[in-house]
Amino acid sequence: MKKLANETQLLKKALVVGEAYAKNRGFKTFSATDSSKQKVECIYRLLVNDKLITPLPADAEDLLSMKHKLAVWLKNKLPKDHALLK
Repeated sequence: MKKLANETQLLKKALVVGEAYAKNRGFKTFSATDSSKQKVECIYRLLVNDKLITPLPADAEDLLSMKHKLAVWLKNKLPKDHALLK
């Protein structure tokens, strides 16, 4: 798994976009006490369920891989000239 440029910022943006997507799908918003780990796993599973990203193999399904998958998902959704892609 190759680390992306600006992966941390991409992940933060992916969580914001993913939370908005979940809200539009009818899920309640996350509470202030929900951890980042819970948000990552919930958004990852929602996107896999909706077939927007391919699932990780069961033996490779860890938090780091889920974070990377979300960052890649957002990277592919951004326009080519976006500041996070430079």
